[in-house]
Amino acid sequence: MKKVVNILFVAGMLFTSLIAYGQKGKRDYYQIKTYTLTSVAQEQRVDKYLQDAFLPALHRQGIQNVGVFKPITNKSDSSRNIYVLIPFRNLEQFNSLENKLAADKQYLSDGDDYINTNYTNPAFARVESILLFAFSDMPVMQTPKLTGPRTERVYELRSYESASESYYRNKVDMFNAGGEIKLFDKLQFNAIFYGEVISGPVMPNLMYMTSFENQASRDAHWKSFSDAPEWKELVAMEKYKNNVSHIDITFLYPTEYSDY
Repeated sequence: MKKVVNILFVAGMLFTSLIAYGQKGKRDYYQIKTYTLTSVAQEQRVDKYLQDAFLPALHRQGIQNVGVFKPITNKSDSSRNIYVLIPFRNLEQFNSLENKLAADKQYLSDGDDYINTNYTNPAFARVESILLFAFSDMPVMQTPKLTGPRTERVYELRSYESASESYYRNKVDMFNAGGEIKLFDKLQFNAIFYGEVISGPVMPNLMYMTSFENQASRDAHWKSFSDAPEWKELVAMEKYKNNVSHIDITFLYPTEYSDY
C-alpha cells in the first residue's frame, strides 16, 4: 500500500511539473490589423469604433493591452493608416473572436455606425491582417512604462524579410540563440513583442516593435546598439550573413485610447 501511495505521489508531482512546464512554454499570438483610410471622415469613424466598441469588447473577452497606433508623418505624407496590435493567448482565442463579437449585444450597439455602414459610404478603404507567433526568447507581450506625452512617443515597428525560408529561420535564431533580444533588453529598448509572421502579405518575414519616449531617445538607443561590442561580434559571424533581404520601418505614436 505504501508503495502504491509513493508511486501516486511521484506521478502527481510529475503531472504538476508538466503543467508548470507547459504554462512556462506558452507563447502569445499577435494580430496586427492595419486600416487604410482615405479621408478624415473615415479616420474619425474608425477611431470612434475602436474606442467605443472594439477595444471595450476585447476587454470583456479578457484581451488586454491592445495597442492602437497612427503613423508619425511629415507634411508631405497624407497617410491615415491606423494600426491595431492585439495579443492572443492561443489560436483558439483568435479563431473564436469574431463569433464572440457577433454575440456581444453591447458591441453591436456601440459599433453600429461602423458595423452596419452602407456600401456607398465605407468606413475604410481596406483592412490588412498579419498573424504572428511570439519568439521563444520573449514569449509574451510586454507593455512599456513610458511617461512622456503620447504624441511624442515613438513606437518603431520593423519587418525583416529574408530571401528564403532557411535564411528567415536563421534570422529568427539570431534574435533568440544569437542574443539579439538580450542585447535589446540590456540597452532598454522597451520591446513590445518579437514575432514570426505565420500569415501575411509579405513572407517569409519577422516583425518586432520597440518603444521610446521620443525621437531623440530612439536615435540614441540605436546608436548605442550599433556601437555595442556584442552587436559587432554578432553581425560579423559568418553563419548569420545575408539573412535579411529587405527591411521596412514604420514610426508610430499611440492614440489617446490605446491601452499603452
